Amino acid sequence: MNAELDRPRWFTRLAIITALLTLGLIVFGAVVRVTDSGLGCGNHWPLCNGTIFPPLDNLTAWIEWLHRLFAALIGLFGLATLFVAIRAYRKRDKGVLGATITAALLFTFQSLLGAIVVKLDLPPTMVTLHLGTAMLLFAALLLAAVMSAYRAPTYYQPDHVTTLGYATAALSLVIILSGALVRGSGATLACVDWPLCNGQVLPFNQGQLAVIHMFHRAAVLALGISLLLLVWQVLRHRRDRRLRLLAVLAGGAYLTPAGIGALFVLSGAAAFWGAAHVGMAGATWGLLVIFCVIEWLNSHASAGQVAGNSWNIQSDPTR
Repeated sequence: MNAELDRPRWFTRLAIITALLTLGLIVFGAVVRVTDSGLGCGNHWPLCNGTIFPPLDNLTAWIEWLHRLFAALIGLFGLATLFVAIRAYRKRDKGVLGATITAALLFTFQSLLGAIVVKLDLPPTMVTLHLGTAMLLFAALLLAAVMSAYRAPTYYQPDHVTTLGYATAALSLVIILSGALVRGSGATLACVDWPLCNGQVLPFNQGQLAVIHMFHRAAVLALGISLLLLVWQVLRHRRDRRLRLLAVLAGGAYLTPAGIGALFVLSGAAAFWGAAHVGMAGATWGLLVIFCVIEWLNSHASAGQVAGNSWNIQSDPTR
Protein backbone atom coordinates (compact mmCIF):
# COMPACT_ATOMS: atom_id res chain seq x y z
CA MET A 1 0.00 0.00 0.00
CA ASN A 2 1.22 3.50 -0.80
CA ALA A 3 2.85 5.00 2.30
CA GLU A 4 1.25 8.36 1.54
CA LEU A 5 -2.21 6.78 1.69
CA ASP A 6 -1.42 4.79 4.81
CA ARG A 7 -0.23 7.62 7.03
CA PRO A 8 -3.71 8.70 8.22
CA ARG A 9 -4.48 5.08 9.10
CA TRP A 10 -1.29 4.86 11.16
CA PHE A 11 -2.03 8.20 12.80
CA THR A 12 -5.49 7.15 14.01
CA ARG A 13 -4.10 3.95 15.50
CA LEU A 14 -1.22 5.75 17.20
CA ALA A 15 -3.52 8.44 18.61
CA ILE A 16 -5.90 5.83 20.05
CA ILE A 17 -3.04 3.80 21.57
CA THR A 18 -1.48 6.92 23.09
CA ALA A 19 -4.86 8.00 24.48
CA LEU A 20 -5.40 4.60 26.10
CA LEU A 21 -1.89 4.66 27.54
CA THR A 22 -2.63 8.11 28.95
CA LEU A 23 -5.73 6.76 30.67
CA GLY A 24 -3.56 3.95 32.04
CA LEU A 25 -1.09 6.51 33.35
CA ILE A 26 -3.94 8.39 35.05
CA VAL A 27 -4.98 5.18 36.82
CA PHE A 28 -1.36 4.51 37.75
CA GLY A 29 -1.18 8.05 39.13
CA ALA A 30 -4.18 7.20 41.32
CA VAL A 31 -2.27 4.17 42.60
CA VAL A 32 0.62 6.49 43.45
CA ARG A 33 -1.71 8.76 45.43
CA VAL A 34 -3.73 6.12 47.29
CA THR A 35 -0.55 4.28 48.32
CA ASP A 36 1.07 7.55 49.45
CA SER A 37 3.93 6.98 47.02
CA GLY A 38 3.98 10.51 45.60
CA LEU A 39 7.18 11.25 47.51
CA GLY A 40 8.56 7.72 47.24
CA CYS A 41 11.57 9.20 45.45
CA GLY A 42 11.79 12.12 47.85
CA ASN A 43 12.08 15.59 46.35
CA HIS A 44 14.34 14.32 43.59
CA TRP A 45 13.34 14.54 39.93
CA PRO A 46 14.12 13.00 37.47
CA LEU A 47 16.35 10.92 39.78
CA CYS A 48 14.86 8.84 42.60
CA ASN A 49 16.40 9.75 45.96
CA GLY A 50 19.52 10.78 44.10
CA THR A 51 19.90 7.52 42.14
CA ILE A 52 18.68 6.24 38.77
CA PHE A 53 17.10 3.09 40.20
CA PRO A 54 15.40 2.94 43.62
CA PRO A 55 16.48 0.32 46.20
CA LEU A 56 14.78 -3.04 45.81
CA ASP A 57 13.25 -2.96 49.31
CA ASN A 58 11.52 0.44 48.88
CA LEU A 59 8.07 -0.30 47.44
CA THR A 60 6.79 3.30 47.43
CA ALA A 61 9.90 4.43 45.56
CA TRP A 62 9.37 1.73 42.93
CA ILE A 63 5.72 2.72 42.48
CA GLU A 64 6.70 6.35 41.90
CA TRP A 65 9.65 5.39 39.67
CA LEU A 66 7.49 3.10 37.51
CA HIS A 67 4.95 5.90 37.20
CA ARG A 68 7.66 8.15 35.80
CA LEU A 69 8.83 5.39 33.45
CA PHE A 70 5.26 4.93 32.21
CA ALA A 71 5.07 8.68 31.51
CA ALA A 72 8.30 8.48 29.51
CA LEU A 73 6.81 5.65 27.41
CA ILE A 74 3.79 7.83 26.62
CA GLY A 75 6.20 10.57 25.62
CA LEU A 76 7.75 8.27 23.01
CA PHE A 77 4.34 7.32 21.63
CA GLY A 78 3.37 10.98 21.65
CA LEU A 79 6.44 11.91 19.60
CA ALA A 80 5.60 9.19 17.08
CA THR A 81 1.99 10.43 16.89
CA LEU A 82 3.16 14.02 16.37
CA PHE A 83 5.63 12.96 13.67
CA VAL A 84 2.95 11.08 11.72
CA ALA A 85 0.48 13.96 12.17
CA ILE A 86 2.95 16.43 10.70
CA ARG A 87 3.65 14.16 7.74
CA ALA A 88 0.00 13.25 7.09
CA TYR A 89 -1.94 16.40 7.99
CA ARG A 90 0.20 19.49 7.65
CA LYS A 91 -1.41 20.20 4.26
CA ARG A 92 -4.65 18.22 4.60
CA ASP A 93 -6.32 18.85 7.93
CA LYS A 94 -5.13 21.62 10.22
CA GLY A 95 -7.66 20.56 12.83
CA VAL A 96 -6.09 17.12 13.35
CA LEU A 97 -2.61 18.61 13.34
CA GLY A 98 -3.65 21.34 15.79
CA ALA A 99 -5.18 18.82 18.20
CA THR A 100 -2.00 16.72 18.08
CA ILE A 101 0.25 19.71 18.69
CA THR A 102 -2.00 20.72 21.59
CA ALA A 103 -1.59 17.22 23.04
CA ALA A 104 2.20 17.51 22.71
CA LEU A 105 2.18 20.87 24.53
CA LEU A 106 -0.07 19.48 27.26
CA PHE A 107 2.26 16.51 27.74
CA THR A 108 5.23 18.87 28.10
CA PHE A 109 3.33 20.98 30.63
CA GLN A 110 2.21 17.82 32.44
CA SER A 111 5.81 16.64 32.76
CA LEU A 112 6.88 20.01 34.19
CA LEU A 113 3.97 19.91 36.63
CA GLY A 114 5.03 16.44 37.74
CA ALA A 115 8.46 17.76 38.64
CA ILE A 116 7.01 20.82 40.41
CA VAL A 117 4.55 18.69 42.41
CA VAL A 118 7.41 16.53 43.69
CA LYS A 119 9.67 19.50 44.44
CA LEU A 120 6.91 21.25 46.41
CA ASP A 121 5.90 18.20 48.51
CA LEU A 122 2.57 17.50 46.75
CA PRO A 123 0.51 20.67 47.41
CA PRO A 124 -3.22 19.87 46.84
CA THR A 125 -3.80 22.59 44.24
CA MET A 126 -0.81 21.46 42.16
CA VAL A 127 -1.85 17.80 42.42
CA THR A 128 -5.31 18.80 41.17
CA LEU A 129 -3.82 20.80 38.29
CA HIS A 130 -1.56 17.86 37.47
CA LEU A 131 -4.54 15.50 37.11
CA GLY A 132 -6.57 18.10 35.23
CA THR A 133 -3.80 18.51 32.67
CA ALA A 134 -3.61 14.73 32.23
CA MET A 135 -7.35 14.64 31.52
CA LEU A 136 -7.02 17.45 28.97
CA LEU A 137 -4.16 15.54 27.33
CA PHE A 138 -6.39 12.46 27.16
CA ALA A 139 -9.15 14.57 25.59
CA ALA A 140 -6.81 16.16 23.02
CA LEU A 141 -5.63 12.73 21.85
CA LEU A 142 -9.23 11.51 21.56
CA LEU A 143 -10.11 14.68 19.64
CA ALA A 144 -7.29 14.08 17.16
CA ALA A 145 -8.20 10.40 16.74
CA VAL A 146 -11.91 11.03 16.15
CA MET A 147 -11.30 13.94 13.77
CA SER A 148 -8.95 11.79 11.71
CA ALA A 149 -11.42 8.91 11.34
CA TYR A 150 -14.93 10.32 11.46
CA ARG A 151 -17.05 11.57 8.58
CA ALA A 152 -20.38 13.18 9.40
CA PRO A 153 -23.27 11.09 8.04
CA THR A 154 -25.70 13.97 8.41
CA TYR A 155 -25.76 17.67 9.09
CA TYR A 156 -27.86 19.49 11.69
CA GLN A 157 -27.74 22.74 13.56
CA PRO A 158 -26.44 22.72 17.15
CA ASP A 159 -29.37 22.39 19.54
CA HIS A 160 -30.17 21.73 23.19
CA VAL A 161 -28.73 18.19 22.95
CA THR A 162 -25.40 19.61 21.77
CA THR A 163 -25.34 22.14 24.61
CA LEU A 164 -26.31 19.50 27.17
CA GLY A 165 -23.52 17.24 25.91
CA TYR A 166 -20.93 20.00 26.30
CA ALA A 167 -22.20 20.91 29.78
CA THR A 168 -22.20 17.27 30.92
CA ALA A 169 -18.63 16.75 29.71
CA ALA A 170 -17.51 19.93 31.52
CA LEU A 171 -19.23 18.76 34.70
CA SER A 172 -17.48 15.38 34.51
CA LEU A 173 -14.14 17.21 34.43
CA VAL A 174 -15.17 19.30 37.45
CA ILE A 175 -15.92 16.09 39.33
CA ILE A 176 -12.51 14.65 38.49
CA LEU A 177 -10.78 17.83 39.65
CA SER A 178 -12.82 18.00 42.86
CA GLY A 179 -12.00 14.33 43.50
CA ALA A 180 -8.30 15.12 43.15
CA LEU A 181 -8.73 18.00 45.60
CA VAL A 182 -10.45 15.64 48.05
CA ARG A 183 -7.50 13.26 47.94
CA GLY A 184 -4.80 15.94 47.87
CA SER A 185 -6.26 17.87 50.81
CA GLY A 186 -6.64 14.76 52.95
CA ALA A 187 -10.45 14.91 52.89
CA THR A 188 -10.95 11.32 51.67
CA LEU A 189 -12.18 10.06 55.03
CA ALA A 190 -13.59 13.34 56.32
CA CYS A 191 -16.96 11.64 55.80
CA VAL A 192 -16.84 8.03 56.93
CA ASP A 193 -20.40 7.10 55.96
CA TRP A 194 -22.33 7.35 52.69
CA PRO A 195 -24.37 9.09 51.32
CA LEU A 196 -24.46 11.31 54.42
CA CYS A 197 -21.38 12.88 55.94
CA ASN A 198 -21.09 11.63 59.48
CA GLY A 199 -24.88 11.68 59.71
CA GLN A 200 -25.36 15.12 58.12
CA VAL A 201 -26.36 16.32 54.65
CA LEU A 202 -24.62 19.70 55.00
CA PRO A 203 -21.59 19.25 57.29
CA PHE A 204 -20.62 22.92 57.53
CA ASN A 205 -19.92 22.56 61.25
CA GLN A 206 -17.50 19.66 60.67
CA GLY A 207 -14.68 21.67 59.16
CA GLN A 208 -13.27 22.47 55.75
CA LEU A 209 -12.33 18.91 54.82
CA ALA A 210 -15.88 17.63 55.28
CA VAL A 211 -17.20 20.48 53.13
CA ILE A 212 -14.70 19.65 50.36
CA HIS A 213 -15.72 16.01 50.51
CA MET A 214 -19.45 16.77 50.31
CA PHE A 215 -18.93 19.27 47.48
CA HIS A 216 -17.45 16.43 45.47
CA ARG A 217 -20.44 14.20 46.26
CA ALA A 218 -22.85 16.99 45.27
CA ALA A 219 -21.04 17.40 41.96
CA VAL A 220 -21.28 13.65 41.37
CA LEU A 221 -25.04 13.83 41.96
CA ALA A 222 -25.33 16.77 39.54
CA LEU A 223 -23.46 14.79 36.90
CA GLY A 224 -25.82 11.86 37.38
CA ILE A 225 -28.84 14.10 36.76
CA SER A 226 -27.16 15.70 33.74
CA LEU A 227 -26.25 12.32 32.26
CA LEU A 228 -29.78 11.02 32.78
CA LEU A 229 -31.13 14.03 30.88
CA LEU A 230 -28.52 13.59 28.16
CA VAL A 231 -29.35 9.92 27.58
CA TRP A 232 -33.06 10.73 27.49
CA GLN A 233 -32.63 13.58 25.00
CA VAL A 234 -30.22 11.67 22.77
CA LEU A 235 -32.58 8.71 22.55
CA ARG A 236 -35.41 11.10 21.65
CA HIS A 237 -33.65 13.43 19.22
CA ARG A 238 -30.70 11.56 17.70
CA ARG A 239 -30.96 8.70 15.23
CA ASP A 240 -27.20 8.12 15.02
CA ARG A 241 -26.47 4.80 16.74
CA ARG A 242 -22.98 5.95 17.66
CA LEU A 243 -24.26 8.92 19.65
CA ARG A 244 -26.90 6.79 21.32
CA LEU A 245 -24.34 4.15 22.25
CA LEU A 246 -21.86 6.72 23.58
CA ALA A 247 -24.53 8.39 25.73
CA VAL A 248 -25.67 5.06 27.20
CA LEU A 249 -22.09 3.90 27.79
CA ALA A 250 -21.25 7.19 29.51
CA GLY A 251 -24.28 6.72 31.75
CA GLY A 252 -23.21 3.20 32.60
CA ALA A 253 -19.61 4.27 33.17
CA TYR A 254 -20.86 6.98 35.54
CA LEU A 255 -22.74 4.47 37.70
CA THR A 256 -19.58 2.40 38.14
CA PRO A 257 -17.33 5.12 39.67
CA ALA A 258 -20.24 6.43 41.73
CA GLY A 259 -20.66 3.00 43.30
CA ILE A 260 -16.91 2.50 43.60
CA GLY A 261 -16.64 5.88 45.32
CA ALA A 262 -19.03 4.69 47.99
CA LEU A 263 -17.04 1.46 48.40
CA PHE A 264 -13.83 3.51 48.61
CA VAL A 265 -15.17 5.45 51.58
CA LEU A 266 -16.81 2.48 53.28
CA SER A 267 -13.64 0.37 52.85
CA GLY A 268 -11.52 2.98 54.62
CA ALA A 269 -9.87 4.24 51.41
CA ALA A 270 -8.61 0.89 50.11
CA ALA A 271 -6.05 1.42 47.33
CA PHE A 272 -7.80 -0.82 44.78
CA TRP A 273 -11.11 1.03 44.98
CA GLY A 274 -9.36 4.39 44.80
CA ALA A 275 -7.55 3.52 41.56
CA ALA A 276 -10.69 1.96 40.06
CA HIS A 277 -12.67 5.07 40.99
CA VAL A 278 -10.31 7.35 39.07
CA GLY A 279 -10.08 4.97 36.11
CA MET A 280 -13.84 4.76 35.58
CA ALA A 281 -14.23 8.51 36.08
CA GLY A 282 -11.61 8.97 33.35
CA ALA A 283 -13.50 6.54 31.10
CA THR A 284 -16.71 8.54 31.62
CA TRP A 285 -14.88 11.73 30.69
CA GLY A 286 -13.40 10.08 27.60
CA LEU A 287 -16.77 8.81 26.36
CA LEU A 288 -18.30 12.25 26.82
CA VAL A 289 -15.40 13.87 24.98
CA ILE A 290 -15.92 11.54 22.01
CA PHE A 291 -19.66 12.28 22.11
CA CYS A 292 -19.00 16.03 22.06
CA VAL A 293 -16.48 15.78 19.22
CA ILE A 294 -18.95 13.85 17.05
CA GLU A 295 -21.71 16.33 17.91
CA TRP A 296 -19.42 19.18 16.94
CA LEU A 297 -18.39 17.55 13.67
CA ASN A 298 -22.01 16.77 12.76
CA SER A 299 -23.13 20.34 13.44
CA HIS A 300 -20.21 21.94 11.59
CA ALA A 301 -20.08 19.75 8.50
CA SER A 302 -21.30 21.32 5.28
CA ALA A 303 -23.77 19.50 3.10
CA GLY A 304 -21.00 18.67 0.65
CA GLN A 305 -18.91 17.03 3.35
CA VAL A 306 -21.61 14.59 4.47
CA ALA A 307 -20.70 11.07 3.37
CA GLY A 308 -22.57 7.79 3.39
CA ASN A 309 -20.00 5.83 5.36
CA SER A 310 -19.06 8.01 8.29
CA TRP A 311 -17.01 5.95 10.73
CA ASN A 312 -13.96 4.28 9.28
CA ILE A 313 -10.20 4.56 9.33
CA GLN A 314 -9.65 6.89 6.47
CA SER A 315 -7.63 6.11 3.40
CA ASP A 316 -8.61 9.19 1.44
CA PRO A 317 -5.38 11.01 0.53
CA THR A 318 -7.22 14.31 0.17
CA ARG A 319 -7.70 14.65 3.96
